[in-house]
Amino acid sequence: MRKIIINYASGEKRYALIKDGAVEKIMIDQPEYQSHIGSIYLGVVTKVLPGMNAVFVDIGYEKNAYLQRNKLASFVLSNDPDKEKKSISSFVHQGEKLIVQVDKDPTGTKGPRVTGIIEFQGESMVYMPSGRYIAVSKKVDSEMERSDLRRMGESLKEEAEGIIFRTSASGLQQKELLEELGKLRMDFLELKKKAALSKKAELLTKKDSYLEMLQQDNSKKGFGEVRVDDVNLKKQLEIKFLQRNPNMKFSFYNEKENIFSVNRIDHELDKALKRIVWMDNGSYLIFDETEALTVIDVNTGKYSGKNNLQETVLKTNIVAANEIARQLRLRDIGGIVLIDFIDMATEADRESVLKTVRAALAKDEKQTKVIGFTPLGILQLTRKKTRVSLREAMTERCPTCDGIGKIISAETIAFRLERELWEHRFSEIEAVLIETSEKVRDVFSGTGDKHKEMLEESLGLRLYFSIVPSFPHYYRLKKLGTINEVLSKMKDCD
Repeated sequence: MRKIIINYASGEKRYALIKDGAVEKIMIDQPEYQSHIGSIYLGVVTKVLPGMNAVFVDIGYEKNAYLQRNKLASFVLSNDPDKEKKSISSFVHQGEKLIVQVDKDPTGTKGPRVTGIIEFQGESMVYMPSGRYIAVSKKVDSEMERSDLRRMGESLKEEAEGIIFRTSASGLQQKELLEELGKLRMDFLELKKKAALSKKAELLTKKDSYLEMLQQDNSKKGFGEVRVDDVNLKKQLEIKFLQRNPNMKFSFYNEKENIFSVNRIDHELDKALKRIVWMDNGSYLIFDETEALTVIDVNTGKYSGKNNLQETVLKTNIVAANEIARQLRLRDIGGIVLIDFIDMATEADRESVLKTVRAALAKDEKQTKVIGFTPLGILQLTRKKTRVSLREAMTERCPTCDGIGKIISAETIAFRLERELWEHRFSEIEAVLIETSEKVRDVFSGTGDKHKEMLEESLGLRLYFSIVPSFPHYYRLKKLGTINEVLSKMKDCD
């Protein structure tokens, strides 16, 4: 049975999907790294690149967004039979205003990627004002029902429009589908009106990526149990999720220890940030992530096997293949992935490992493609990247080594401090003295110390800081007690 653990009560929003006791996925939403996928902007074309059949679009980000010709509404809607042979300059010009939607967050040195084929998400369909096609979810098993939905879609949509029917469209009548389509069309008209009044690049509508992904995971995987530490979110999710799965169990967690800690998810999170991953049989993996690709090295480690070398190597590689697929999901690694398995003696062994990799990756919600082994025995695969990886979100470039190594970011440390303080709420102590770095204190306290003041009121504690110049970022609860005891300890520190 799948269950989901939701940590929503603090500034950093997190959830984890668990199946049979193993963590399948961790989603983290920090204010600085909130995903903008699905958000819609009015953009201005700043540069046309005929050689790349693409344009750069100013949408108000630090870096301009990238838009390919095939994702321009003007290109998709063109009836010119020779449009594939024409340059992007035939469909867009510099200075032109476009309504675009983010389909890939900025990563590393690259800005966001956007599309001009806007999607409006409904309960039973995805509406595209400029999509020009009909599609039906593959999870609708009946070919007759798929044909009926396509037929209804063709009769409902206008020529330029596109519709993707979700699994939940199964069994609905044409009248119900038309009613939902009408609402989505009104959403688009309101968006166009807002864009018409805008004179510069700006955000038109923002997606709540955290709740959006939570709902998508539920519709794709189906949870059996939901544990959440925020009572309002629990009520909100009950309304949404119980419609599809009346047997789903909900529980509210209200203990002192953080919900991720008590379920050992923080332990998995720490492991997912490490370069070396030990496996149960004593072998281990080494992950080296760069902006362009990820290289994974498989080692036998302490595992020596029971019989011959060939069998030991094959068993290690099979175990590694399954763990690598899990780690790719946990770490949300995208792009090119190269795996250096231990050298195998026969083609049959390589085929067994390849089959295991494909089967393990079939569980992945992200699009993956296994290319195969190179002549040097390196397995190549790709995984679609839409947002920053776990490592990119939770770590920052080290100012000492200039990127050779990584440290936990001040934001992550500040959120950890906040979660530990929640475990002391309304206890017998009156105050806490926290030793930490200046940056962690600033992130924790918020603008004008507003976040700190809000926490003091919520926790029933007074919070004091002792600042120590330090890399890496850290914190330590140096004194817990009465206000006078803590102030006395502060004087000793000075």
